[in-house]
Amino acid sequence: MDASSIGPRRLHQQHLAGPPCADPAAAVRRLGCVQSQEYAVAKWSLAQRCAPGVVDADVQRMVDDGVVLRTHILRPTWHFVLGEELGWIQAVTGPRVHVFNGYYNRMHGLDPSTAAATNKLITDALRGGNHLTRNELGAALAAGGFPATGNKLAYVVMFAELEGLIANGVMRGKQHTYALVSERVPAPVVRSPEEGLAELTRRYFTSHGPATIKDFVWWSSLTVAEIKRGIAACGSALTSATLDGRTLWFAADAPPPASPPPAALLQGYDEYVVAYSDTKFAYNLSGAATPGRYPENTMLHPIALDGQVNGFWRRKPRTKTVTLEIDLLVEPTARQRQALTTEIERYEAFAGVPVAISFV
Repeated sequence: MDASSIGPRRLHQQHLAGPPCADPAAAVRRLGCVQSQEYAVAKWSLAQRCAPGVVDADVQRMVDDGVVLRTHILRPTWHFVLGEELGWIQAVTGPRVHVFNGYYNRMHGLDPSTAAATNKLITDALRGGNHLTRNELGAALAAGGFPATGNKLAYVVMFAELEGLIANGVMRGKQHTYALVSERVPAPVVRSPEEGLAELTRRYFTSHGPATIKDFVWWSSLTVAEIKRGIAACGSALTSATLDGRTLWFAADAPPPASPPPAALLQGYDEYVVAYSDTKFAYNLSGAATPGRYPENTMLHPIALDGQVNGFWRRKPRTKTVTLEIDLLVEPTARQRQALTTEIERYEAFAGVPVAISFV
């Protein structure tokens, strides 16, 4: 395997190239979890992996209906996950995220007995189909004798999320709410701990591969020992290749990679760029996206030209319109420029509002 083949393979396995996913839920199922920190463009990431025609309202409807949930899972940040799969994935990774949150939990006095009490106050407040904002949960906690605001409130609520008790509720205007998972997910998928570990391992390397164990450690928060156990449990479903001393794992039945899309508007937390720690070089082989010009995980979103990060875009919502600021690091070919125009038109159809373009 050579470095230039990694990007095309990942693009195909993540359905940014090749056959599209049937719908946004299928995209989430394929990827396991999808980082959704910047909510508006995270919805675009799901639509982008489907055939043209999926719009923002389609994704929002699935989130409101609980088919796709948004919660803290895998790492101390937001992800989309299928409602029916949240329980078993949270059971595999939640304990590790609690470890990462340990410093703040201790700082906020979230020992086991306190967390049990705050979890009960939160679940009692939500029981009966109540969908409450974080501030409303804060009021319920204060009424129960556990006042929490700001960062403390965020970690108290996250603790309940990582226990699989709560996730997003229905959007209330522009406000996000929380609801009980038990009331949102009528038929959760049940897996034993070892089955869950094996399935999450298979899911990651199948959808995100070729990738290394270090990449999966970053994505899942699992330990190296756990991941090695998961790989062993996958048996012949996974295979590996080496590159410059790295062992990269991927699906044994993965087809040859499709040609990368000439242009793709990715969000800053898209799985293609954020799901790796050890092999980020795969989408920046030319070095055009230098650290000084590629401030990862900000409101600047990558533009991939033939699978390589060669530009950025910034989304600026206006009244009944959206302006996209485009900053290209290389001079695109005529083919890439036309593909970028087509991609922008597709985003405009997804957003459902006119899009204005500003090149910087």
